[in-house]
Amino acid sequence: MCKKLFVRVKLYLRNESKEAIRMVQDLLDKNSHIPIYIQIEEIIKQRIYLEEYKIGENIPSERELSTQFDVSRMTVRQSITNLVNSGLLYREKGRGTYVANPKLEQPLKGLTSFTEDMRARGMEPSSRVLRFEKIVPPVDVASDLMLEPGEEVFFVVRIRNADSKPMAIERTYIPVKVYPELDEKKIMGSLYALIEAKFHQKIGNAIQQMEAAIVTKEDSKFLQINHTAPVLIIKRTSYLSDGVPFELVRSTYRADRYKFISEIKR
Repeated sequence: MCKKLFVRVKLYLRNESKEAIRMVQDLLDKNSHIPIYIQIEEIIKQRIYLEEYKIGENIPSERELSTQFDVSRMTVRQSITNLVNSGLLYREKGRGTYVANPKLEQPLKGLTSFTEDMRARGMEPSSRVLRFEKIVPPVDVASDLMLEPGEEVFFVVRIRNADSKPMAIERTYIPVKVYPELDEKKIMGSLYALIEAKFHQKIGNAIQQMEAAIVTKEDSKFLQINHTAPVLIIKRTSYLSDGVPFELVRSTYRADRYKFISEIKR
């Protein structure tokens, strides 16, 4: 039984027909050396693939699944917890467990804007500007942007959406001396497109840092996630082709919607 189960799982991973996959749905070998909770995970994954459990919809409760599989609720809970941790499912307190949207893969190579990334995926990007003003930046920001003491920047806070759903919140610092005519209307779209098409300047490179964190209470409201949810924080300093820094942005991405991919060669 176990051997048949994993032969059919391989068919699933090779994108064979849904009919072949459906054969494995309800196979559970309690005599196998493979833990029951892992077998249940695979069955749930296949039900999601077959759209028996659809994105955004809740799956059966732990009690219902434990009855279906004739196992303890603790075993089912372990399977579901693993799938939540992997980003395939998510829990809502008091409501149940739901099928998550697939994470967007973001390659860690090439310098592209949020707008370009979303459109490349067939999604419609949009922004909501929460703040746009001139300020004297913090010392560390001024240093990264090679500014003299007292020089001002445009400070912009934007929620970045894909298909009207919040994906990230950006806090951007742009030197006023580089783009003195910048205004809130111009910043609604892609800054990179604005620089290249409107200002006729060439973007050169960027230095980027990434770290994991727990979302702040303020950002959790804007991103529509739990106040204890993990996020990915990316700091990027971008330069024109002549080496002049034109932007420093700190972006907070929903960890349940993003994963970053890096190709490493020896």
